[in-house]
Amino acid sequence: MKAVNHYVVIDKIKETEKKVGGLIMTEDTNEDVRYFKGKVISAGNLVEAVKEEDVVWYDRHAGHGIEYDNKFYFVIKARDILLVD
Repeated sequence: MKAVNHYVVIDKIKETEKKVGGLIMTEDTNEDVRYFKGKVISAGNLVEAVKEEDVVWYDRHAGHGIEYDNKFYFVIKARDILLVD
């Protein structure tokens, strides 16, 4: 699978559960989180500063999901990436 132009294929990194005051906080219960982390699977030919295997932070409302080889990925635009970890 190869991304083209300004698109990036991301494998979302699941955040671990956190305990806050005895409560278990999961990704579903923390709606205030605006950004998610993901590992770059493929970056398009027009994407700068991001390469495969980079861990990036991206907007939670960005892109759409795609299933490829029985695995679920997200396809986002490079402009939705905020930082490279």
